Amino acid sequence: MTPDIIKDSLDEIAARDPDVDNVIRQIGYPPPRERPPGFATLINIIAGQQVSSVAATAIRDRLNSVVNPMVPHKLLATDNKVLRVAGLSGRKIEYAKGLADQICNRQLDLDCLAEKSDADVVKILTSVRGLGRWSAEMYLLFSLKRTDVWPAEDLAIAEALRELKSLNARPNRAQSESLVQHWRPWRGVAALLLWYYYSQKD
Repeated sequence: MTPDIIKDSLDEIAARDPDVDNVIRQIGYPPPRERPPGFATLINIIAGQQVSSVAATAIRDRLNSVVNPMVPHKLLATDNKVLRVAGLSGRKIEYAKGLADQICNRQLDLDCLAEKSDADVVKILTSVRGLGRWSAEMYLLFSLKRTDVWPAEDLAIAEALRELKSLNARPNRAQSESLVQHWRPWRGVAALLLWYYYSQKD
């Protein structure tokens, strides 16, 4: 998702949707959000689950200082007490070490994901304990750069869409997908815009 792709695809959506056009006129185009594919990014996603963005950044920074480089065998060798002090809960430590163990035992091949469909990537990643659909969608968007992934359950996305469409309540997945159907094949790029829109409200 280069700046040119972001601009061109959002301009295409804006031509179909005056609400999107209005937001772009207000705040401009969102910057790219990219993360390298691989284990470290999935650990960062686990660390960021159900915490604020500020807290997630602090936890990730502490984790990366105690597990450096962030690779599976090194995480497995790190004492749980050290990981807990870095900010991971007991459950997230289980998730992180379970992921590392599957990679070390060759039960999970992250390198093959780039060749898989969006649906197959979601199926593979959600088979790992601790990685739900939201986590898989974040990986698809930011690491595999898929342009039509729609993270409907993300709270910031749901709230931004509620404001964009002047809804009384946050839409559920079915409602959300119906509202953005005409944004295909650029729903993932539109998600960048909604996150950017949401961040301007803080």
